[in-house]
Amino acid sequence: MVTVRYEIVEHDGGWAYKVGDAISETFRSHEAALKAATDAAARQTVAGTTDGVVYQDKDGQWHEELADGRDRPATRVVDQP
Repeated sequence: MVTVRYEIVEHDGGWAYKVGDAISETFRSHEAALKAATDAAARQTVAGTTDGVVYQDKDGQWHEELADGRDRPATRVVDQP
């Protein structure tokens, strides 16, 4: 199972959370960034609807898949102020 890691980081004069290479908006306090990351991580685990997904890969090929809305990743918030 995949684990999505939310890491609290200093960013742009405040605090943010980072997932992979993506950084959230900046929050004024560490506590606000931690709460936002915790909320986002919780939402990530909520099941959704099963739906079709169509996407183009890096070679220009199109793919169609069925995405199971119950297949949600585990999440982890890493707090290193």
